[in-house]
Parts: sequence; structure tokens; C-alpha cells
Amino acid sequence: MTLVFVITLFSCEGNYKNVQKLNLKDGAPVAVGKNINLKYTDSGKVTVNLLAPVLKDYSNYQFPYQEFPEGIILYFWENDKKSTITADYAIKYEATNLVDLRSNVEIITNDSIVLKAKQLYWDQKNEWLFTDQAYSIQFADGSYNEGAQFDSSQDFTIFLSRKNEGVQFIDKNETTNGN
Repeated sequence: MTLVFVITLFSCEGNYKNVQKLNLKDGAPVAVGKNINLKYTDSGKVTVNLLAPVLKDYSNYQFPYQEFPEGIILYFWENDKKSTITADYAIKYEATNLVDLRSNVEIITNDSIVLKAKQLYWDQKNEWLFTDQAYSIQFADGSYNEGAQFDSSQDFTIFLSRKNEGVQFIDKNETTNGN
């Protein structure tokens, strides 16, 4: 009798999960949020604030992701200095921690770097930004760069650009002191 009860219990659990899946339409998200205002904290201080009109959660998919079809605004605080990321569309892939930002992407860092791009990928795990689309970047010292592709560290200390034009300011003392 106990064996029959255990088998019935497990078969009901499996059927319940199948019924849950049947309730979702093909391609439907598992959840939809509106007027999202998420705050991430570290030691009681807000470090990231995510704002989005709509969030669609597809964590029920084999390759789970979150979609922000009406855009996203991210505020980051580091040592009480704020950086901002905006885009008209965004998607975050859970398995890879890769964020795909599209259309009117703009980053304004806490040290006045302004980057604009049609599309930008942000590898959160490796703290790396990259794109194969047109972009422009204005650095705090007034130098700028426009090009077709770039790879960069998240803090822009490493910036590798291809097919670009721009103006770079070089400190003459730094170049002559090394020789």
C-alpha cells in the first residue's frame, strides 16, 4: 500500500508540472512585470537601480532570459559616484550573464565618459563591453573616437577600437619620461 501511495504521489507531481506548462501559451513568458524599479544593495547601500516599463521573464525556457522590450535605465553607484546606462531595448541571458542592449544605447560614466552605440553587449561576468556596430565615445579629457567596432573593459581603462577616427590627447611628459 505504501508503494502505491509513493508512486501516486510522484506521478501527481509530474502531472502538476505538465499542467503548469500547458497553461502557458507557446512563446509566452512565465511572468510579466510593469513599472519595474529594482534596487541591488551591498552592505546596506544601493549599488544598482534598474528601471524598466516592462520586464518579461522567460526563465521557463531551456536557455532562460529576461527581456526589456520597452527599454531600460540602469544607475550604478561606486564611491557615491553615479554612472548611467540607457537603451530602448535590452535582453539579459541568465546562463551567460550577457546583456544585449539595442537602439539608442548610451553610457555616461561617473568620470564623464559618454558612449553612444546602436547595439552594445555587456559581459557582466568578465566586466567587458563590445560591439560590432557603429559607436561614438567622448572621453573626459575631450578626446573622442568614432568607429565601427570596439572591445573595452567595463571601466574603459582598456579600449580596443577598429576602423575608427578620432582625436586623442597625449601627455608629452609621459611619452618622453619613459625614454
